This record gives sequence, C-alpha cells and structure tokens, in this order.
Amino acid sequence: MMNFKVPSRLRRLLVDSVELPQLKFPMTQPLSQPSRRRVSTRPAPQQLTEVLWFGRNPGNLRMLEYVPPGVKGPMPLVVVLHGCHQNAEDFDGASGWTALARKHGFAVLYAEQKASNNPNLCFNWFRPSLVTRDRGELGSIREMIDFSRRLHAIDDGRIFVMGLSAGGALAAALLATYPELFAAGAIIGGLPFGAARDAMSALDVMKRGSTRPAEKWGELVREVSPEATRYPVVSIWHGDEDEVVSFANAEASVAQWLAARERPRTKGRLRLFEGGERREWRDSYGHTILELITLNGFGHGLPVSAVVEGREPANDTERYILPAVLSAPEELVKGWKLASPKQGA
Repeated sequence: MMNFKVPSRLRRLLVDSVELPQLKFPMTQPLSQPSRRRVSTRPAPQQLTEVLWFGRNPGNLRMLEYVPPGVKGPMPLVVVLHGCHQNAEDFDGASGWTALARKHGFAVLYAEQKASNNPNLCFNWFRPSLVTRDRGELGSIREMIDFSRRLHAIDDGRIFVMGLSAGGALAAALLATYPELFAAGAIIGGLPFGAARDAMSALDVMKRGSTRPAEKWGELVREVSPEATRYPVVSIWHGDEDEVVSFANAEASVAQWLAARERPRTKGRLRLFEGGERREWRDSYGHTILELITLNGFGHGLPVSAVVEGREPANDTERYILPAVLSAPEELVKGWKLASPKQGA
C-alpha cells in the first residue's frame, strides 16, 4: 500500500468533488533557472486563426491554426498541445512555432483546452473516457487534423505532434491510439500513455512514476492499436531536476515504446552534449525509432534557447518556457526534416 500523502485541501478537491478536472498540473514553480531568464526572443509569431467549426467536437476543445502563404505542394502539419495554465496564443508566442512554420513552410495546428472542461486548462489525460479513440479530447483533435487535411494541402505522411506536460501526456495518447496517423511525435515533460486512470493516481504517478513492468507498458499501446503495422518515431524530452513530473516517467515512456515495438530494452546509443545527453534506439535497418533527451539541471517546462535578461515572464505560459542548451522546437524541426532546403536543415 502506497504512502502517498495529499494535503487535506487537495484531497477534498480530488475525492469529494465530482469535478475531477480540478487536478492542478503543474503544481509547483519551475525550478531550473532564475526567474529573470525565461522570456523568448524568437521572431514575432504569425497570427493564429481560430477555426470555429471543424466537425465533431466531443472533447469541446478550441482549434487554432497557422498556414503559411505561398507554399506549393503538400506541406507537413505539426500539432501542438500546451500544458496546464497555458493557452495557444501565449504558448505560440513563447515557443516560436508559427515563426518556424512561416520560415520553413509547414502548417501548425493548436488544440486548446477550455476552462469549462478543466479550470486549470489541463488536458484531461488521466480520464480514460477522454483519451479513447474517436471520443473525448482525442476525438476532437482527430477531427481537427482531418479538417486540416481536407482544407489545406497537407502531406498525409508528414503529420507530427508535440505536447508539453499535460499536453505531453495527451500527445502520448494520440501516438498510441493513432499510430497510423503520425510520422513522429514529441513528449516533453510528460507521461507515458495509460499512466493514470483518475486524478488521484495521476498525482501519484506524476510525483513517483510507476513500477509497472515494461511489457505492461507496451501492452497498453498494443491494446488500443491492435492492427498497427507501424509506430511513429518518438522523441522524449525531460529535465533531470523536474519536480512536477518525475523523470521516472520519461524512463517509463522509453520502456513503453520499446516494448510496443518488441525491441529489447538496451541503453541505446549515447551522445553527450554540453548540458545533457541524447540516447537513441534504432530498428533492424538502422533507422532511429526512439530518442530520450535528458537536460541536466533543467526543471519543468519547454526548453528554448533565446531569452531576454532582466525581464519577468509576461503570463503563466511563459513561466514554463525555460532557457536551455537546446531548443525543443528548433531541434524537432531539424529532426523531423521540416527545414526548407533554402534555409538549410
């Protein structure tokens, strides 16, 4: 029996109330960098456009998009999922995704949580009914992607998803449930698919991780996608000083995707860089199928490279956009081969 202690006020919120979305995630302040070094200096983001009707919306989410002008031929699509206490516009301004999209010629789609679903604007990754194929929040995002594919010249073989924190946990659910839809995805400061089934278990796994065996993690993916013939390439990012979501969850995500692919649990190919390490796992043909980027001294948030000295975060979103030795959006653009030839890879 676990000895996980929950403050009485939070216990009443999670147990006595039927409003399970009251779960607060993240629950602490970022710990890795001084508070005066957290604002991105990326090029000004392009304006996001809200799509008011995109089809069924069983999860009651907002859809916002950016499609760069003048792109000829099918273009890639990147789906971006924010964390708790965040929104699409602020997240985009701090992360620079639409600026990268305009520069390199790919479309960006944001799914945004509503306060009516979760007062803390968390995606409800811990509620099984909302992360089931074609239902709940997963169903809404699938409808958004299909709408974009119909309306714009989207390359069906180059659809990607990236999520931070609660958005990272939802990204894991999308990758597990729709492996045929995505070429690759990134789970940043998130959790493996199926890590929790309610708010109480979510709190525990966030803080402690899970002792579930690797094969059990893999079974969770195979159970929801029994006919999958391939799986997306998965990139996992986590700070080794993350006190909101335990680093054990990154290790569990690695175990999950290796087991889903029925690959042996090895240490992977290690590459060190200043401020962290990258481990890669490859298939029998030498293609990278999984990577884990560990950032030393990094807390909970989206790693970006450029910051302004001496300025406080402008909003809740920017509090979890943190300076790092690597920028996740920029590295993903390179890793997913989104960089246009004229700009270089």
